[in-house]
Amino acid sequence: MRIKLARWVNKGTPWIWINAGAVAISIVMVIGLLLLLAVRGLSHFWPHDVMQANYAPPNSSGDALVTQVIGEFVESEVIPAVQIASSGIPIDESQETYQRNLLKLGNRDLTGADFTWVLSDYVSDVEYPANIIALERREWGNFYGFITEVRESGTSIVSSDPSAVEDYAAWDEFLIRLDRALSIYDQIYEIEKDEIGQINYQMERLRLRERRLELDGENTTAAMADIDEDRAALDVEYEALQIQLIELYESFNRDTAVFVAANGQESEIDIADIVLAYRPNQMSVFAKIGTYFLKVGEFLTDEPREANTEGGIFPAIFGTVMMVLLMSVFVTPFGVVAAVYLREYAKQGFVTRTIRIAVNNLAGVPSIVYGVFGLGFFIYIVGGEIDQLFYPEALPAPTFGTPGLLWASLTLALLTVPVVIVATEEGLARIPRSVREGSLALGATKFETLWRVVLPMASPAMMTGLILAVARAAGEVAPLMLVGVVKLAPSLPLDGNYPYLHLEQKFMHLGFHIYDVGFQSPNIEAARPLVFATALLLVIVIAVLNLTAVALRNHLREKYKALDV
Repeated sequence: MRIKLARWVNKGTPWIWINAGAVAISIVMVIGLLLLLAVRGLSHFWPHDVMQANYAPPNSSGDALVTQVIGEFVESEVIPAVQIASSGIPIDESQETYQRNLLKLGNRDLTGADFTWVLSDYVSDVEYPANIIALERREWGNFYGFITEVRESGTSIVSSDPSAVEDYAAWDEFLIRLDRALSIYDQIYEIEKDEIGQINYQMERLRLRERRLELDGENTTAAMADIDEDRAALDVEYEALQIQLIELYESFNRDTAVFVAANGQESEIDIADIVLAYRPNQMSVFAKIGTYFLKVGEFLTDEPREANTEGGIFPAIFGTVMMVLLMSVFVTPFGVVAAVYLREYAKQGFVTRTIRIAVNNLAGVPSIVYGVFGLGFFIYIVGGEIDQLFYPEALPAPTFGTPGLLWASLTLALLTVPVVIVATEEGLARIPRSVREGSLALGATKFETLWRVVLPMASPAMMTGLILAVARAAGEVAPLMLVGVVKLAPSLPLDGNYPYLHLEQKFMHLGFHIYDVGFQSPNIEAARPLVFATALLLVIVIAVLNLTAVALRNHLREKYKALDV
């Protein structure tokens, strides 16, 4: 038996099973992580039913004050009775634990808090009224209540009895006016962001042009007259847009609706402040699915609001992808050139070995160190010199001497260049010497051999290095906090204004957005599901970028397969 066991061990079979088990555990853990992110994040967008109930916890004197609660059920947990007693609520001595439920009450402008915990033992008369309304607002979060009246410029247009489930008069009129308000909001947004934004950009260009003429001593009367003429034309366009905006805002802020919340609290809400309205308790499954995808689409395509706890994260998605693409453009040529020199041209000796050791050590340097280096070298030194040489008219306001997209991309390129160097060198080392000698024997120069034979054959290894670089750079947060990422930057660094791609602008990033929402948000309960959803989206973005690079690598590998490298 011992001999058979020894043979079994000597064959390496246990290690095969151990490795297979480790791989299986890793796959299960990855799938479990993705499922956790998906369930905890994506479930946030489902239009949950809204409950109405009475809550009557006893106070220290034993009396129970009945209050009405309206909201969505979020989660429940079991807590020790001692914890309940410490909050001043009398407990049953025979009961060791209590169950409490977390409710999303919304109505932060009325109650001061979005969420509250209630003890299930003191909740009674739970019901789900069909005519209860859920509102998503631009400010103050969600609102739950019953509509009673629609007003136009303070005058009542139509009213409904909140206790009458079949009274749809106010609700139907409200939906018509909400659609109208959303249409006007789109017009206002287009004018303010696009048309007025374009004028402001041109006005700033004129100011810088005027300042440049003053610095160069070329501010002649004719030159200044041309600038004044252009500025006057822009002022006329701006005034016309301002008049149009005033008219739109007057129409936009015309309508209001009156709602009754929990405990009979009445609130008049501007319809212009509402993003989405629905009655979840009377929606069919298909209607809820439609609303669900509408909310997911809003999350993916809109700008954030309410301290990043509401709205969408499109600027963060765009900033992450743009930064990774720019980083790839910077890191690939530098990494490949360095690897080619070390492997093909440099004399293999002490100096070369020292350089390789230094490159390998750079891969282990904490990322925040690269951020400090990028801040000091790229921004303060290189960016400051660029401002002095090319943008003196903008000083003392910095142009490139401030954190921005360019410096963030270069910092991450510096962070990931060792990975590309090592992967490319390994690819070059695997190419047989006979391939090089055959090319040289046919009359090709060393550079032609390198360019037309060696590099194409090593391109899959280069793509492997790029894949590893993208995987690391896309999730980095610490260095980006110093070199360009900000909490909120709704204006994208890519627009219709020359030079179209604004490398000096600050940007948003999914990784930093997760940190900010998860650890800096004043409303942690509202932010928690968005952290899971954003984390899932970051994983998907990284996976898409990596799969794109993998597909390109596989294509290159098939292309040069005949060379049997």
